[in-house]
Amino acid sequence: MSEDPNTPVFNAIPPVIIALFLILAGIELTFFLAEARIIGGAGGFAWRADAIERFGMNTNILPWMLEQGRFPVEYVLRFVSYAFIHAGFLQTAIACTLFLAMGRYVGMSFHPVSVVAIFVSASVVGAVAYSYFGPSGAWLIGAYPAIYGLIGAYSFILWIALSARNEPQYQAFYLIAFLMGVQLLFELLFSGSSAWVADFSGFLTGFILSFVLSPGGAARMLRHLRRR
Repeated sequence: MSEDPNTPVFNAIPPVIIALFLILAGIELTFFLAEARIIGGAGGFAWRADAIERFGMNTNILPWMLEQGRFPVEYVLRFVSYAFIHAGFLQTAIACTLFLAMGRYVGMSFHPVSVVAIFVSASVVGAVAYSYFGPSGAWLIGAYPAIYGLIGAYSFILWIALSARNEPQYQAFYLIAFLMGVQLLFELLFSGSSAWVADFSGFLTGFILSFVLSPGGAARMLRHLRRR
């Protein structure tokens, strides 16, 4: 696939990716300005912490809902809303950079609705996985499970392309192997938060959903398996 080198970068990014990016960046910009006391006054410094408590995903929420048999809307929404809140500017910057890169690649091959479906589904599955395997009472925030969902779709695209060229398909998983390795190392040395569980679950969700959500996904996979 050739691209015009004179085409502006943002013109090549699907509108749905730009829209989600603006939401992610806009929320962080609001927190940044509030913490700098440019907006919100003295109370602005607490906006991020308040947002985490109101919209973040806590590992105790899902067990409580299942035990009580109650599913309040404000709790159910947390399975997605946590993805739009980050711990700080650096985490957001890295997330936005990865999101634009992966979103652009996947968005050029998948329908916009499919991209959103992967983003949302990976967020939900990541939150569920973290609820079961994360530390009790821990908070999950950030778009990384959703981004790993897009990495799963990206790996699917490479997997199909490598198959078409009769090249080793395991090469499609080099990126996720590298990222998981780095993340596990950092969490082992510094945080020990087990956030990799949510991220890897997001990756698996994106990869598996791509069998259905990619253009001609199920039919193409059937043809591919028959050829093998």
